Amino acid sequence: MTPREHEPMELGRRLPSLGPRGEGWLLGQILLFVIIIVAPVDAWSDSLAAMAQTYGNALVVLGLIVIALGGIALRGNLTPFPQPRRGGELVESGLYRWIRHPIYAGLMIVAVGASLVRASTIALLVSAILVVFLDLKARREETLLLDRFPEYAAYRRRTRRFVPGLY
Repeated sequence: MTPREHEPMELGRRLPSLGPRGEGWLLGQILLFVIIIVAPVDAWSDSLAAMAQTYGNALVVLGLIVIALGGIALRGNLTPFPQPRRGGELVESGLYRWIRHPIYAGLMIVAVGASLVRASTIALLVSAILVVFLDLKARREETLLLDRFPEYAAYRRRTRRFVPGLY
C-alpha cells in the first residue's frame, strides 16, 4: 500500500464510531438535511432562481435514481449505519462496480439539487458541509468494511469513492 492509499484508512480509523453501529453518523446527516430543508430562501433574481430550480430538480431526480440503484444493488446488505450488517457480503455489482458509495453520492446530489430548488445560499453551504460529512462517514465505514472483508482492499484500489475515475 502506498503512503497516499494508507492516509485515508488512518483517517477513517481516527474518526469516532459515534455509537455501536455508527448511529451518530446517521443522526448527523439527518440533521444536515433538515437544515437544508428549512434554510431561508435568498432573494435571487427571478431568472437565476428559475434556472437554479430547473437544474436543482434534475439533480434531485438524478440523486434519487442513484440512491435507488445503490439500494437495489445492496439488497439485504443495506443499512444506514457505517457498521456493515452481520452476515452481510461485499457488493461489487451494479453501481458499486464504478463507485464504492453510490448512496452517499446520491445523497450529495440530492442535497445540492434541493438547495438549488430552494434558491438558498445557506442551504448550498450546508450541502457542502454534508458532502464533507458524508466523505468522513464513508472513510469511517471503509475501515469497518476492510476489517470485515479482506477483499475490500483490492476493491478499494480499483474503484473510486464517489465519482467514477475521479474521486
